[in-house]
Amino acid sequence: MQVQRLRSPRAKAEPVKIRYRQSESRAAEAARRFTVWMEEEVRRRKFRLRRLALVRLKSASGAIFYEVIDMSELFQSIRENLSFLLFCLLVSAALAGIAALAERFRGERRRLSAAHTISFVAIFSAIAGVLMLLEIPLFFAPSFYKMDLSEIPVMICAFYLGPVSGVICEFIKVLLKLLLKGTTTNFVGDFANFAVGCSFVLPASILYHWHRSRKGAIAALLTGTAVMTVFGSMFNALYLIPKFAQLFGMPLDAIVAMGTQVNSHITSVGTLALFAVVPFNLLKGLIVSLLTYLLYKRVERLFFRRGSTQNC
Repeated sequence: MQVQRLRSPRAKAEPVKIRYRQSESRAAEAARRFTVWMEEEVRRRKFRLRRLALVRLKSASGAIFYEVIDMSELFQSIRENLSFLLFCLLVSAALAGIAALAERFRGERRRLSAAHTISFVAIFSAIAGVLMLLEIPLFFAPSFYKMDLSEIPVMICAFYLGPVSGVICEFIKVLLKLLLKGTTTNFVGDFANFAVGCSFVLPASILYHWHRSRKGAIAALLTGTAVMTVFGSMFNALYLIPKFAQLFGMPLDAIVAMGTQVNSHITSVGTLALFAVVPFNLLKGLIVSLLTYLLYKRVERLFFRRGSTQNC
């Protein structure tokens, strides 16, 4: 008794994958015919041809097959990442503009050649990039919040060379980290490190260059810590945490739940910023400020022998 196979007409009308085990030439001819058929189907269904693509794939066994994929999701992902990239560029340009404007009105300037300035920025950027790789987890914050001490060489560089050099050092530090380790946060954490770090370095270096003394250094570092704490918590709550969830395709509740595991008081994005981000930035700012204050004069005598030893 022979059993006759019946083919579904619908499966024939809407093929998704076509496998060819013929030679390359016959596969190419079949692909051309399939492309013509696909164009007719697209016109009939009133789809936009630019949103479809015919992809040539090769399986592990060597079989050639072609697959039609919808490009709309890819374009949507590109648009979302492009908007985030443009936002990062705008924030970076704004920070650089603020630093350049403050540089014009700062007090006493150190007379250094361009070669010396580039060399010092490169040295401190390299030190900061290495320190950024040494991440310290904190018991009161979710696992994706890890503290590093990379702001110490950046702050020392900004104290000596000015806010523009500090922003450049901060930027190169993040680039070095990306080259050495890559990113695990879709660049959100790296951008946050740059933006929040600049919110610490910029006000501290600007105030210090207006009042170059020990008291001025203490006031500048404490002011930078306060600005970083306020800006970092608001920036995380209003933009970074929602953008992190969007780029990873996960709900905000999942991120909040990660904070609830370490602190039961964290029940929303606002409480996550209050009980995790605020103490995180405050602790980091105080530690970096203390170590910068203790190390700056010693580093100045080591690297900058022409620097004044009367002021801090």
